Amino acid sequence: MTKSHALEKKYKEEAKKAKQEPQETNLEKLPSPTGWRLLVMPFAVKEETKGGIIIAQETLDRARVATQVGYVLKMGDLCYKDQDRYPTGPWCKEKDWVVFARYAGSRMDIDGGEIRMLNDDEVLGTISSPEDLIHAM
Repeated sequence: MTKSHALEKKYKEEAKKAKQEPQETNLEKLPSPTGWRLLVMPFAVKEETKGGIIIAQETLDRARVATQVGYVLKMGDLCYKDQDRYPTGPWCKEKDWVVFARYAGSRMDIDGGEIRMLNDDEVLGTISSPEDLIHAM
């Protein structure tokens, strides 16, 4: 197998993983947020452009830190319970894609990427799919 075919195969596998929901067994191993916090998995940045250019690792690392879209994995027991702050109800729920501030939340490295703990008020909005937003590199 040539190098370009191996890279193409890896890219297709990663793209397929990004569209799948996390498996329950892996979800159980992640920390459970307490209080008003949410556990969010940031959208995985693609390692190759549409034209086939492989993006440098340093650029990928910077993009991962600056990712602004994530998948809500778990919610703490007090998320959106404050009626004074959230009179219309929760801003999001588990299994939603959310938008948050560029450097929001506490980052934790896990096998295969990163997760973030966000406060419930750090969610800026929801979207149906992370691919609806254009991520510029």
